[in-house]
Amino acid sequence: MATRVAAGRAKSLAKRHSQRALYKTLFRNGMAEEAVRTEVDRFLNSKKKVFRWEFGLTLSQLHHLGLYDLALKLSETLNQRGMTRRHQDLALYFDLVTKTRGIKEAEKCFIEIPDFAKTQPPYNALLKCYCEECMTEKAEGIMKKMKELRLASTPVPYNLLMTLYIKTDHPEKIPLMIQEMKTDDIMLDVHSYNLWMKGIAATGDVSGAERVFEEMKSDGQVMVDWTTYNHLALIYVEASLFDKAEVMLTELEKRINDGDLEAYQCLIRLYGRTGNSVKVHQLWQSLKPVIPKTQLNKSYLNMMRALADLNELPNLETCFKEWESLCESHDIHVVNVMMEAYAKAGLINKAIDIQNHALVRGAKLNSKTHEILMDSYWKGGEFASTIKCINDAVNARGEGTKWVPPMEIVVSLMGHFKRGDDVDGAEAFLNVLEESGMKLGAEVFEPLIQTYAYAGKTNRLMRRRLKMENVVVSDATDKLLDNVCVE
Repeated sequence: MATRVAAGRAKSLAKRHSQRALYKTLFRNGMAEEAVRTEVDRFLNSKKKVFRWEFGLTLSQLHHLGLYDLALKLSETLNQRGMTRRHQDLALYFDLVTKTRGIKEAEKCFIEIPDFAKTQPPYNALLKCYCEECMTEKAEGIMKKMKELRLASTPVPYNLLMTLYIKTDHPEKIPLMIQEMKTDDIMLDVHSYNLWMKGIAATGDVSGAERVFEEMKSDGQVMVDWTTYNHLALIYVEASLFDKAEVMLTELEKRINDGDLEAYQCLIRLYGRTGNSVKVHQLWQSLKPVIPKTQLNKSYLNMMRALADLNELPNLETCFKEWESLCESHDIHVVNVMMEAYAKAGLINKAIDIQNHALVRGAKLNSKTHEILMDSYWKGGEFASTIKCINDAVNARGEGTKWVPPMEIVVSLMGHFKRGDDVDGAEAFLNVLEESGMKLGAEVFEPLIQTYAYAGKTNRLMRRRLKMENVVVSDATDKLLDNVCVE
């Protein structure tokens, strides 16, 4: 009897804790940034105490919503008040620091950790930051240090590096990593096998990916789950082997639980890419009633991408309007899907209207938003508007990403400046390209030099600029430099 009473009290207490969890307090007025920011400030001013479990869950929710500065502010304030940061918390903390203040600040945080406390979790956390920022040399350097300290004893750092190699288009390095893991008796996990398959497929060897899958199934230490079938389905889709992809998706469906939102989202997206409209709509109708508020934007984004792949513009418009009626924060990623569909259909004015409405609703435009309009303007020969979009896209880059314009458009615009003898316009455009971090080569400098020559203008520093950028121009352009580089 006493045991039942104690269990009942524990259950009641757990329920009360769940109901008053910090993240529920912060999101009680919706998930729009300003509403959450107000609640975070109110909570911090109240100096109320929280349990560690709700603190961690709240940080994860804020991170998921892209509210990195708020998550970092909450983390650092509560840490100062005695909520000490554990080693397993460092990956998220370093990520927040990187996204908010830059990678150098994350490195500083790592350096400040005492040497005796620099165990696997801190090293893995910093390695993750380097990999997400595509800093290959630093990532490989810290991996080497981890091996020297015998801290690379799990699949985690290897998986991080393999993910980096896929992102930076170096899949040929992945089999070497796998061989190294096997040589050092480091057990491959599901993620390792998935990355191995993905890397092999990225080199064009689909049958090689299938052989990896067979090896995985024979590995008694690894349980094949739905993520593996998802990876194989994606490999088949990208190879246009749609029948094989659908077989994998059928197997995927057999292995997921009803509440596994991520798995259902993957199914919807991949069925969209195989052209199976019936399955997309069927799965969406099953999923829609159980989508939690925190996953609303992500779920609608995924469905809209599937509808875009299916070229179902009317259904896409309906889905977008439904999302707008439900959402509490206007996610620009969802808006971009609708804008891109309109632009693809030649309905540029509708795309602009959607963008303007998003601004009114408080959305923050990102580089992709401007890129969508840039592409349409460029194809329509509206070069002034194209250049403005490029400038806006460079200034809007964020979320730890780097954005540079496509080289095809850059070359086209440099030709436009040359035809108009527009030296000032060309130089202003180069400033934008430099700000984007784009490597400027001969394809940019040759038309620049020609623009100077045809306009009859000079620039005595042009040869020095070429030397600094390590650019070699053609013999014909080099002859023009004799006239351009005069005192």
